[in-house]
Amino acid sequence: MNNNFDDINKAAYFDNLSGAELISFQVNSVKNTLMYAGRCAPYYSALFSRIGFLPEQFSSLEDLRKIPFTTKSDLQAFNDDFLNVPIGRIAEYVTTSGTLGRPVRFLLTDNDLRRLAYNEARGLAIAGVGKGDVIQITTTLDRRFMAGLAYYLGSRLLEAATIRVGVGAPQLQWETIMDMSPTVLIGVPSFIVKLIEFALHHNIPIGETSVRKIICIGEPVRELTLEWNKVGQYIRSHWEVELFSTYASTEMATAFTECAHGLGGHQLNELIFTEVVDEEGDPVADGEVGELVVTTLQVEAMPLIRFRTGDMVIRYNAPCPCGRHAPRLSPIVGRKGQLIKYKGTSVYPSALQNILDHLPEVETYVIEAVLNDFGEDQLNVLLAIRAEKESVLRHLRELCQAHIRVTPEFHLREVQFINHLRNRPEMRKPVVFIDNRMK
Repeated sequence: MNNNFDDINKAAYFDNLSGAELISFQVNSVKNTLMYAGRCAPYYSALFSRIGFLPEQFSSLEDLRKIPFTTKSDLQAFNDDFLNVPIGRIAEYVTTSGTLGRPVRFLLTDNDLRRLAYNEARGLAIAGVGKGDVIQITTTLDRRFMAGLAYYLGSRLLEAATIRVGVGAPQLQWETIMDMSPTVLIGVPSFIVKLIEFALHHNIPIGETSVRKIICIGEPVRELTLEWNKVGQYIRSHWEVELFSTYASTEMATAFTECAHGLGGHQLNELIFTEVVDEEGDPVADGEVGELVVTTLQVEAMPLIRFRTGDMVIRYNAPCPCGRHAPRLSPIVGRKGQLIKYKGTSVYPSALQNILDHLPEVETYVIEAVLNDFGEDQLNVLLAIRAEKESVLRHLRELCQAHIRVTPEFHLREVQFINHLRNRPEMRKPVVFIDNRMK
């Protein structure tokens, strides 16, 4: 284990590894994880024994392909067997958001908390955040949420000041901005849009605030081409700030954060090893979309080996203009488990969400996948519309044909009904996609 998580000053070493030096570093780092988990985690000990894999003989990254993938179902079914340390050493309990099923429990030691702080400090530093900044955190730090905890711990490691406002409450957010002069906001892009709308409605001078950077989490602000999507365009057109995207998950406890060049989230080589694979589990070619598979490095309580995230991405291996050589990840194309085959076309709900989010006439919505009478995927959108309904629906159908090549079934519903579906008390995020396919 790395006992130097309190020092991020040497991080440039890991960013600049390349060629044979990078491969050697990755082989040694992955081997350490394999030997540790194989010795201490009942799940991996049994798995390695079953397939006849000896971690001490690991000598090349190709050897990793001898190990079966770990899936979310494995974590749900054998959660306790992934633990590498006695329960008495656990310092923090968190759970996943449950986007693709029942939330999974993750446990962290004191060392894991230091790693978590280091990870987020690294990501924030890549976005140009540092000592002297004042960071307003608009995500929850409660409800067993790892991300909010990570932002707080990372900010403190950077010696930046923090303001823990939490979720919602646009008026309180703006009062805090005016009273405490934060330089950085951390928040979900759709909530940043609500902050802007609140400011416009209440004549708040957005351009005169202290905020200079916004770190966007949980939702994309860029297209797969790395151009700004509609949300990113909206935020930047109303607020003169630097906008950064970051991607992470509870399972990998590691963030991929953009630098000022906006060419994908930078991998932290010392904390994670990534693969991008196709449906058969084989590596995709450079520049192709595939599923992100991660092996966590330097995690003490619950390291994961070849974990299938379900997130579809492109990995960029060329050096970034910022000077870092570490691989980068594209915005998330969609979740593999949410893929819908509709009228012969593959559709991710996120692509449809991208259309709906940027029509001001659409007040609220939920996307639903069901099976029709022939056992085929059916795509429905339940929505409430502010303006003249037929013209908006006609425009929506045109946009869907242009962008996703198929048109879902649109069903008008009352705002209260849709919000009841979206805002579930047991969930940390609004539910915008409901998968009712029973296969």
